[in-house]
Amino acid sequence: MTGHLDAIRQLKSDAKALAVRYYELTGKPLGITGEMAELEAAELLGLELADARTPGFDAYRERDGQRERIQIKGRAVDAADRYRGRCPSIKCGDQFDYVLTVLMDRRTLDVLEIWEACEADVDARLKAPGSKSRNERNSMGLSQFKSIAKKVWPAHA
Repeated sequence: MTGHLDAIRQLKSDAKALAVRYYELTGKPLGITGEMAELEAAELLGLELADARTPGFDAYRERDGQRERIQIKGRAVDAADRYRGRCPSIKCGDQFDYVLTVLMDRRTLDVLEIWEACEADVDARLKAPGSKSRNERNSMGLSQFKSIAKKVWPAHA
């Protein structure tokens, strides 16, 4: 990927423009949010993307001499109401170390924020009693994810 960085950036820009235009015309997402989230997180946070269809995680990160496995979830949101809605489904079980939730402006697919939570905290929240969506569909609200996560981008805000 590194040798083709400029071409990938241009392709990402073209794909975002196409997805935004498609949404404007149809009111439906094009279905590239996950891929855009992976590319954006890798670029913004210096992650190494895993091979396509690697079970359980999407990227690697070196930290404190350890190679960490990162699962990346993307969500296109209203920039003015970014914590409404649900995180995409997260399947725990020792396949990843951290989950990143990349919040993108649905009008542009530009990244608004990136939040990170460790697998143990995500697993505990998903198993907490009281919500069929959490317990059966492995999904939690964005505000719930945010409550167990820390904002990692932008770093200054």
